[in-house]
Amino acid sequence: MKKISIATAVLFTGGIFFGACNGNNSSDKYKSDSTTTTTTTNMANDTNKMNMSSSSDTSKMTTSTLDDGGRKFIEDAAHGGLMEVDLGNAAMKSDNQQIKDFGKMMVDDHSKLNDELKEIAGKKNVQVPTGVTSDQQKEMDKLTKKTGNDFDKSYVKMMVDDHKKDIDDFKKASKNLVDSDLKNFAVNALPTLQKHLDAIQAIQKKM
Repeated sequence: MKKISIATAVLFTGGIFFGACNGNNSSDKYKSDSTTTTTTTNMANDTNKMNMSSSSDTSKMTTSTLDDGGRKFIEDAAHGGLMEVDLGNAAMKSDNQQIKDFGKMMVDDHSKLNDELKEIAGKKNVQVPTGVTSDQQKEMDKLTKKTGNDFDKSYVKMMVDDHKKDIDDFKKASKNLVDSDLKNFAVNALPTLQKHLDAIQAIQKKM
């Protein structure tokens, strides 16, 4: 009887020990899986936060900081500059050499100003017009249908009127614009616009 009891006790004890070992391994396994799951979840959350932050930063980068006055100046100046270039090309077909030379000056100078304005607008995330307005196009169509001396006189008058208006607008912009880059652009463009006005008025006096 004693032998049976001892054997039974050994088996019982071994079973407890074996079960305890298996139990510990099972517990460690779940702990490991839980830790892995938590780590993966945290990494996913961090990635999502980074993506949201990146999207937010991108949104800020593509938002213009210009006020309405700055955007309006860019739009008007771009429309005007494009018209001067288009009409300058038309004027270069004139039989009057002075008007042809003036037309070339319009193409060269206003193309340069247009490029400068486009560069500034790009830094401000503002879209620059790529063509003239419908009203400007109508005026241009009327003018380009004319020929000879009739075209020359009409073109000269239009250039005188346009440059007087441009100078007035750019003077106001140089004083009232908030953005320093646009303000400097307006200030630096004024001497060129004044040169154009002086040149076309001199031509007008000879006609």
